[in-house]
Amino acid sequence: MTSGTASWTASIRIRVDDASLRDWLGQALGPEAAREVPRARAELHRGEGDSLELEIVAADSGAMRAALNTYLGWIHLSLATAQAARRS
Repeated sequence: MTSGTASWTASIRIRVDDASLRDWLGQALGPEAAREVPRARAELHRGEGDSLELEIVAADSGAMRAALNTYLGWIHLSLATAQAARRS
């Protein structure tokens, strides 16, 4: 994305009470957040307390929708996988 163009931004806070699960989730999502989704970029970092924060900047509403679907899907899949592994 070039500077000077309008952009869309989103902030997602993921609260995870278990510190080891939070660290694992950060490691699982880190490589994905480092990759650029077309016309969007994301940064993942530790938030305050028990959270991770994902910041997304997209060139337009379509790119934001695609980025949100992608990142929220990865978050959901990662947490569901961790939950299933704990049950077994």
